[in-house]
Amino acid sequence: MSRSPVIEQIEEDYLKKDVAVFNIGDIIRVNTRIVEGEKERLQAFSGTVVAKQGSGLSETFTLYRTAYGSCMDRVFLLHSPRISSIEVVRPGKVRRAKLYYLRGKSGKAAKVREKYVAGHGSKKLAKAADSLAPAETTEVSDTPSE
Repeated sequence: MSRSPVIEQIEEDYLKKDVAVFNIGDIIRVNTRIVEGEKERLQAFSGTVVAKQGSGLSETFTLYRTAYGSCMDRVFLLHSPRISSIEVVRPGKVRRAKLYYLRGKSGKAAKVREKYVAGHGSKKLAKAADSLAPAETTEVSDTPSE
């Protein structure tokens, strides 16, 4: 069932323009705005993307996380004004659209293989690449020096 063009046009005003690109299996960090009284603060929630659903304004994604011995799923609206930023910590390589099989797993069984993406290395790899860069070359002139 397709959506009405009028509804799509109205929703277009509320869609975020700068949404981070992430896939199923990626480990991401979501910074959410939390209002406590008159104060507003950011709270980070990081986990593995288990599912993405929907489209348009109602698009959601589910994060799975194990912390302090308890496992939790959390569903976020992608275009919610409560979400401050989404950052991809580590891209994952999976062959499934939904990773619900990770629930109840712990240790290495709950691990997702890392997808190696050019330009998305860790800081250690960046430092190693800089140290392997060729040293500065000095210019050699054709005229002999006296």
